[in-house]
Amino acid sequence: MILLQCVQLTKNFGAEPILSNIKLEVQSRDRVAIVGRNGAGKSTLLKIIAGKLSYNSGEVIIPKDVTLGYLAQNTGLESSSSIWDEMLTVFKPLIQMEKELRVLEAKMADPDCINNEKTYEKLLKDYDLLSESFKEQGGYKYEADIRGILSGLNFSDKDYSTKISTLSGGQKTRLALGKLLLTRPDLLILDEPTNHLDLETLTWLEQYLLHYDGAILIVSHDRYFLDKVSTVVYEISRKKATRFSGNYSFYLDEKAKRYELELKQYEKQQGEIEKLHTFVEKNLARASTTKRAQSRRKQLEKMDVLDRPQGDEKSARFSFDIIKQTGNDVLRTEQLSGGYPNSKPLFENLNLAINRSESIALLGPNGIGKSTLLKIITKQLEPLSGKIKYGSNLLLGYYDQEQANLNSNKQVLHELWDEYPLTPEKEIRTILGNFLFSGDDVLKSVSDLSGGEKARVSLAKLMMQKANFLILDEPTNHLDLDSKEILENALIDYPGTILFVSHDRYFVNRMASRVVEMTKDGLVDYIGDYDYYLAKKQENIERKQLKEQQEDKVQVQEEQPNKQTFLLDKEAKRKERQLKRRLEEIEQAIEELELSIDEKEKALCDPEIYQDHNQVSKLNTEIEKQKQELDALLEEWSELEA
Repeated sequence: MILLQCVQLTKNFGAEPILSNIKLEVQSRDRVAIVGRNGAGKSTLLKIIAGKLSYNSGEVIIPKDVTLGYLAQNTGLESSSSIWDEMLTVFKPLIQMEKELRVLEAKMADPDCINNEKTYEKLLKDYDLLSESFKEQGGYKYEADIRGILSGLNFSDKDYSTKISTLSGGQKTRLALGKLLLTRPDLLILDEPTNHLDLETLTWLEQYLLHYDGAILIVSHDRYFLDKVSTVVYEISRKKATRFSGNYSFYLDEKAKRYELELKQYEKQQGEIEKLHTFVEKNLARASTTKRAQSRRKQLEKMDVLDRPQGDEKSARFSFDIIKQTGNDVLRTEQLSGGYPNSKPLFENLNLAINRSESIALLGPNGIGKSTLLKIITKQLEPLSGKIKYGSNLLLGYYDQEQANLNSNKQVLHELWDEYPLTPEKEIRTILGNFLFSGDDVLKSVSDLSGGEKARVSLAKLMMQKANFLILDEPTNHLDLDSKEILENALIDYPGTILFVSHDRYFVNRMASRVVEMTKDGLVDYIGDYDYYLAKKQENIERKQLKEQQEDKVQVQEEQPNKQTFLLDKEAKRKERQLKRRLEEIEQAIEELELSIDEKEKALCDPEIYQDHNQVSKLNTEIEKQKQELDALLEEWSELEA
């Protein structure tokens, strides 16, 4: 089933076209990724599809029964409610149905209703219908769904009562995503959903979207994410849309193949055109060949001339250099603790050693203190305790994910020139041109720039600094896929030392020679790239599980003898109690027998009895029998007593 069609869609901003004759189609269960440079119109297209923005011509066709869910880039959830209460608003119809079920249950329990057979049957029928509808719509599991989504987005149970108004921007963005996922629309439209997500949450979101029942239309600059999730890619380039059936890696390969094939076809046709032109020019004036020349000319006129295939759009070009090299020991931290005054430390007693030419990725969950550590190293924050030792000839260069080092009131040109006033204007303009600021672009105010443009200005300033130790906090945020690749190549060739924080797994994998994971228990070193880190971490988890299983086995083995001893003790005590009871029974029986024998022997002395032969014989028989019983009991008593 087709959920969405864009037919010849065009959008202009003023007189300038942004999108031209866009064709796009989304079917049930499709995972469609839209890729392209910053400013290509990706977010604009999503806003048009979601009905948030008008368009100039064309059609957006969405069947009436298809539901859409749209999450704009960096959209935070604004509410005065608690997290839990806000998530419950998604299920208002179900909550109302639940209330109606309780009302029906109360009526059905009323004795008057029970005695009225007709009324009771009608209530029972209404209850069954409502109950079935409640079940089909997920009425018995919506609270579990909320907990699942919130847990996946890194909100623990204790956070559910927190007021949303007190949360950070990143947390509000995650909640907006969570609320949208709970609505489960037929078509889920996500613009940069991976922003503000740590690696663990990113992995959870990938798995969630892979098993999502509806279709997904997504814009993202996370290459791992696109490879994992997407099945169709639309590239927006030069205001046009081109479709590729496959994930992001397939798109890159197929795009290169298409360009090579189109270039060969173009060059082949140009060769044929040149031959035809040459033949016409040489043979048109000769009477013997003029007809053939005219035929060739008609062939030229009818030919559908191919345009030269356009390669990639202009890319940024830059590299990082250093003034002089550091010593081998670049930086050492000793028992370092960091955080903010009058609050609990984010981390304590960290020991980190960084050597020359290392490229270290600092990973860890959001809120663990990664950015705080970078700010302490760059002397923007004072450590709560501990020491930092800086190596010789060290010149720090810092890239801030918040772009706090940019002056919003300045023009782009003066943002660089004011810091390097001895550099000629022409050279500053050349540098900015390498970062795609050409002509009047350099006169734009920094405050008017997009996130990607501000990132390029910050990178230009960093490049001019020529620092030998780069500290980068989320350097790929706001960069399009092409700019990320340019940055990666520049940093790979960089001769200095790098410490960086990033949630871009592809970037980490290309850049890291060492991964340092920041945990609540301290730092864990992995000497390798991101793939090595994942494999080693999984290996450690499996080793830990195996160790726990072995410990459990040993414990069971240790507990087994204890259990057997306990059972033996229990059995011994039971037998001891039986023995004691038997001894008491025997003693009682002996006493009774002795008394009985004594009475019978006394009776034999009675004149009335000993003169009666029959009675004497009977008493002697009974006495003999009892004495035998007494002997047996005395023997048993002796054995038991022993």
